[in-house]
Amino acid sequence: MKTYKIFDTTLRDGEQAPGCSMDLHEKVEIALALEKLGVDVIEAGFAIASKGDFEAVRAVAQTVKHCSVASLSRAVKNDIDTAWEAVKDAASPRIHTFLATSPTHMQYKLKMSEQEVLDAITAAVGHAKGHCEDVQFSAEDATRSELPFLARAVEAAVKAGATVINLPDTVGYSVPEEMKRMVEYILTHVPGIENVELATHCHNDLGLGVANSLAALSAGVTQIECTINGIGERAGNAALEEIVMALHTRKDVYGAQSHIDTTKLYPTSRLVYHILGISAPINKAVVGRNAFAHESGIHQHGVLANRETYEIMAPETVGLKQNNIVLGKHSGKHAVEEALKRLGYEVTAEEMSHLFTRFKDLCDRKKTITTLDLEALVSHREAPVTRGYKLERFTVNSGNSVSASAVVRLSDGDQVIEEVAVGNGPIEAAFNAIDKIMPVRGHSLEDYAIQTISQGRDAQGEAILKISRGEETVSGRGLSTDVVEASVLAYVNGLNKLIGPQSA
Repeated sequence: MKTYKIFDTTLRDGEQAPGCSMDLHEKVEIALALEKLGVDVIEAGFAIASKGDFEAVRAVAQTVKHCSVASLSRAVKNDIDTAWEAVKDAASPRIHTFLATSPTHMQYKLKMSEQEVLDAITAAVGHAKGHCEDVQFSAEDATRSELPFLARAVEAAVKAGATVINLPDTVGYSVPEEMKRMVEYILTHVPGIENVELATHCHNDLGLGVANSLAALSAGVTQIECTINGIGERAGNAALEEIVMALHTRKDVYGAQSHIDTTKLYPTSRLVYHILGISAPINKAVVGRNAFAHESGIHQHGVLANRETYEIMAPETVGLKQNNIVLGKHSGKHAVEEALKRLGYEVTAEEMSHLFTRFKDLCDRKKTITTLDLEALVSHREAPVTRGYKLERFTVNSGNSVSASAVVRLSDGDQVIEEVAVGNGPIEAAFNAIDKIMPVRGHSLEDYAIQTISQGRDAQGEAILKISRGEETVSGRGLSTDVVEASVLAYVNGLNKLIGPQSA
């Protein structure tokens, strides 16, 4: 059985989606989860894009030990040098450089002739090779390129020393038959292609990202580029969890395996959604809330008789535990820790101490704590830095015959500040009071939603919002059995991100 490689670009291409930006600590947290998941390569970012991107790529490179870490760069000397500086401390560094090869891109974006493109590819890959043994070249917009020229471009990269050749469907234009034909053409028309890794990177504009990736694998690629939850520019990328489970479930068709620990797919998916401040569509394949739900009476009867009647994969395979863990105020720290382990979460002793305190606080508000409550608690664990302002207390007064008002007290280190404000409802009043306290100006609330975590009148509510200031958009999340408190926590969380980390 052949083994394929997973190249995860959640931290680079995924972050390019509007509203999906991540800070350094969030990127490192996701990178560590990807390492545990078993991906082969983590594309940590585009180092030349900004100082923040550079520092994040370098932090990931210095932290991850068991998979390759790559930085994207244009086919420009300074980009390549910067990429190398960012990844040089990685246990297994990779430079990933790219240049467009389609007539549309060459004419309108690059304004370069075919020969100029070939010369630039040779120079860029050669320069990268001077820094790093592992060099990947991507022919941007490969699927809209003329095959004879694409073959010449790939050959130039191979001759210059590329160890990986990537054929992206950059704009999500291709269909599986075309993808297969392109891969087969390159495999039969490029001398030396058998000595390098052949990859593909498929966008999902027509909803064919996963299908095109699988077609490319069937045709001969051995590395698939994808993202957790399929996040990315426009309609996103091929979803890692969908590709992995398609191959895992249909080994009879593909005869392929990977290094992915499928039981960590669901926890990793939840982590990424949490950090980005978004939720999975309920019908999202593999990790959506309804992925393993059966409401139809016929389906329920079949599953009860034999799960294989309507389930092609077991929930436990992707890390979704079906046994509903129930804990309460008499549960000790060891019981909570064991429950977390059974759910696939690993926490440090310091994190466990903090989580257990929050668990006991929740027990004072809820009679029983379910699996969903426990997952929500662990996903809302604090980041390893002090992020400025913290909620001390709040009071709201609201009704259908009075103006809503709120008193909010926040602390910033030893400083405690309290403000009062009015608004069109208790949440707006609380937000207005927070705006008086926190030193953030010129921002606007772009999105705000409340969702319940579990069932019952005492269910926890999770507030998810997005705040914009100029071109920057951040997410904020809060969790509480009180939806106003959850909203206040989410707003403070988001504004703290705009302020930035206060101390390490």
